[in-house]
Amino acid sequence: MSDPALAARLGGSVGAFAAADWNALAGARNPFMRHEFLTAMEDSGSIGPGTGWHSAPLVISADGGPPLAAMPAYLKEHSQGEYVFDHAWADAYERAGGRYYPKLLIAAPFTPATGPRLLLSDEALALPLIAAAEKLCRQNGVSSAHATFIEPAQQVLFQEAGWLLRHDLQFHWHNRGFASFEDFLATLSSRKRKDLRKERAAAQAGLDIVHLRGAEIEERHWDAFWVFYQDTGARKWGRPYLTREAFTLLGERMGEDLLLIMALDGTEPIAGALNFIGPDALYGRYWGATRDVRFLHFELCYYQAIDAAIDLGLARVEAGAQGGHKLARGYEPVETVSAHWLAEPGLRRAVAEYLAQERAGIAGDRLYLAERTPFRKG
Repeated sequence: MSDPALAARLGGSVGAFAAADWNALAGARNPFMRHEFLTAMEDSGSIGPGTGWHSAPLVISADGGPPLAAMPAYLKEHSQGEYVFDHAWADAYERAGGRYYPKLLIAAPFTPATGPRLLLSDEALALPLIAAAEKLCRQNGVSSAHATFIEPAQQVLFQEAGWLLRHDLQFHWHNRGFASFEDFLATLSSRKRKDLRKERAAAQAGLDIVHLRGAEIEERHWDAFWVFYQDTGARKWGRPYLTREAFTLLGERMGEDLLLIMALDGTEPIAGALNFIGPDALYGRYWGATRDVRFLHFELCYYQAIDAAIDLGLARVEAGAQGGHKLARGYEPVETVSAHWLAEPGLRRAVAEYLAQERAGIAGDRLYLAERTPFRKG
């Protein structure tokens, strides 16, 4: 680091830093980089002993003062909860006699949402912060470092530092100045408009759909949602990533940034979808149901999210990782990018070759999907 007064240090948790200091760097652009979200993961036990996630935030400060730059980082004993899949890299490296875990992950835990990964008071601190992550890995025998879902402005910073970029696709809905869901439907082909209207009618039949924010979300709602979340988590991942306490803490610390959409049969909640609200996007995160209702997943996670984004004047809905079925419902393919540093030259060469082939395939997939959106042509 060029300024001898500046020093990089490792924190034991995001909670070890004052919320005001951390949020001064994180800003308001992305809810998942804020002190409230990251400490809810720590304080709820979703991250920590027994989870394979160990909080290891890196900061740069001057003379022991407040951080001037920070990155939310985690030493990982596995590759779960990341949504950028490197299991094949780990298997190949360990078959060759290497030790892939622990690795360093720079990310919003359990959250495939693009955002800043370098929290900076001055962009000149970006490369020193990235170098500090590399140094941490080398000094502790950590095989690799991975920054996932990096916002476009910061991708070049990792690339300049020599990290390998990896590309993938998500599906986002874009608000083109719509005043209502019907305005959005008018942009679709006639057949697709009919399909979506039928799906919404079938999903809503006999049910009430409610939107809850802030103090409207009570513990009884979290109790119901926890049942939904456990069922989905057990089927998708083997066990839920978040603890029950995480939802209470999220509600307490950032309730106005949450939108809980629930389907009620009378007074009984039977399904729910949890969204986070950013300044320009609605982020769909978790969903579950105790009853199988046709199209209800699409209604709560995609169509109600569109309704909410229009009401809130948000530019887009990010509905999570993967899901080609989103395409037919007006969600368009969008590129996501992660960056990877690998200590062992042989592993780096092999991954670089793999990524070059994968990148060509992803580019082709995006073109193919973009031609098959449900919007009116011409």
